[in-house]
Amino acid sequence: MAKDKKGFILYADQKELFDQLPNDKAGELIKFIMAYVNDEDPQTDDLIINLAFTPIKQQLKRDLEKFEKTKSNRSEAGKIGANKRWQSIANDSKGISSVTKIADTVNVTVTDIYIRKQKFADSLKPFLNTYGKEMLNDFYLYWSEHGDNDKKLRFEKEKTFGLKQRLERWSKNNFNQKEQVSDDYMNNVMKQINLNK
Repeated sequence: MAKDKKGFILYADQKELFDQLPNDKAGELIKFIMAYVNDEDPQTDDLIINLAFTPIKQQLKRDLEKFEKTKSNRSEAGKIGANKRWQSIANDSKGISSVTKIADTVNVTVTDIYIRKQKFADSLKPFLNTYGKEMLNDFYLYWSEHGDNDKKLRFEKEKTFGLKQRLERWSKNNFNQKEQVSDDYMNNVMKQINLNK
């Protein structure tokens, strides 16, 4: 019997053979079959057992060959499937290996997101002297934001995104917010002074 094979088949049409044997011989035959399928290499001089066992033995051998062939075919199919999956990852259009979610809901790779974030950060470097590190950092953090399932960074979701124009607008808004905060702060300070008089 094959290694790791846990079972075998006795066919319903073999019942006639067992029906023709006396009960003691049918019992001996079953024990002989069990010894054979467990690789115990049973031997007998009993002509009735040998005659009854011969067609069963031939069927067991045919079933074993079929089992081995099926097992081999499934093993090859599994290897081919695994190779196709790994090949598709290796042939990723960007040449970057993928780290995908189990449910395959996200097709964009984690590595790809971080490369695009780095490119975006590099595109801001020429504006460092104009706008300063703090403002560019705030701008970068806002526009490079993405959720766990997002395929794009925030700036990539915009229909149009001119970096120079966005930085100018950001600078004006940022300046106005700081100016507003200072005015609000000063107004509150003045109110506090007037209340304390």
